Amino acid sequence: MRIYYDCEFVERGRDLPIQLVSIGLVREDGQELYRINPECLSNVAKHAWLSVNVAPYLPMTSPSQGIIAWDEHHTEYPYVAVSLDALVDDVRAFLQSTPDLELWADYGAYDHVVLCQLFGSMNELPAGIPMFTRDIRELVIRNPHIDLPPQGWNVHHALEDARWARDTYRALTAHEPRELTATVSEGPQEAEIVGEE
Repeated sequence: MRIYYDCEFVERGRDLPIQLVSIGLVREDGQELYRINPECLSNVAKHAWLSVNVAPYLPMTSPSQGIIAWDEHHTEYPYVAVSLDALVDDVRAFLQSTPDLELWADYGAYDHVVLCQLFGSMNELPAGIPMFTRDIRELVIRNPHIDLPPQGWNVHHALEDARWARDTYRALTAHEPRELTATVSEGPQEAEIVGEE
């Protein structure tokens, strides 16, 4: 079963690991998971690009000049994880409860690294979580004639981006023939002999 996902993250150069800001996961059966890293607040506020493009979708507030805090009254505040460990546990449980898991993301190389780093190194990926993410962008390149779904105003909200990835996958694969499946009936069957009389 496919899971479409997106991560917002703080990229700080080669000497520091990439820090997760938020992750959105959308499963084919309609189940979703959205979590915000409680430890990312100051790094988002200090980052020139994130403070303009991602911070508006996070439950952040500035109660006084120079102070940044989580806004407990914001509608998105319930998605701020209690701790990074709790976030990792939620993501692990969601992924591992998905049979025959396939991961899909748009421009997914960084997303996959961020996802892996939640669990440690790639060697420490929990059982059942793939070591690679399939990329929506490859389908886009192969199907340049297909119109993509419009992205909403909140293009850097991880859950909204994951939903867009799902919708884009569906748009790009809708024209492909469905897989043929053989129907096997139970019990012995008599064969019909066709031949000359």
